[in-house]
Amino acid sequence: MKGAGGTSGGVGFFFIGLVMMCGGFYLLLNAISVTSSFALGTRLYGFSVLGSNFSVTGGMVMIPFMFGIGFLFFNSKNVLGWLLTVGALTALIFGVVSSIRFSFKAMTAFELTAILVLAFGGLGLFLRSLKTVDNRYPD
Repeated sequence: MKGAGGTSGGVGFFFIGLVMMCGGFYLLLNAISVTSSFALGTRLYGFSVLGSNFSVTGGMVMIPFMFGIGFLFFNSKNVLGWLLTVGALTALIFGVVSSIRFSFKAMTAFELTAILVLAFGGLGLFLRSLKTVDNRYPD
């Protein structure tokens, strides 16, 4: 009889590793706090030209987006409309993603160690169950 993944690695290691890994990664992701400072008036991009600083806000990116949508509704084969729409959407997506901040919630060293042991120990057991353990007794 074959074990997990069609190998002789063991079904027990597979399920114990899977439960440990899922629990550990759940606790790890649950300990991360995600915040964003995105708003239409927030500065997304900044650059300086000849000693002057210029900034592009989320609201300013919406202007070419609106023109692009207007061009596309007037004529869907308009290349300028597609360029404005796709370019503005790309700028908005990059602006939102770049404004995301990740931080760990306060926890003790024991809690962090337990979470990491669960997550990566479970990953090790899970991967161990997928390899052939004993080559002396072929299936």
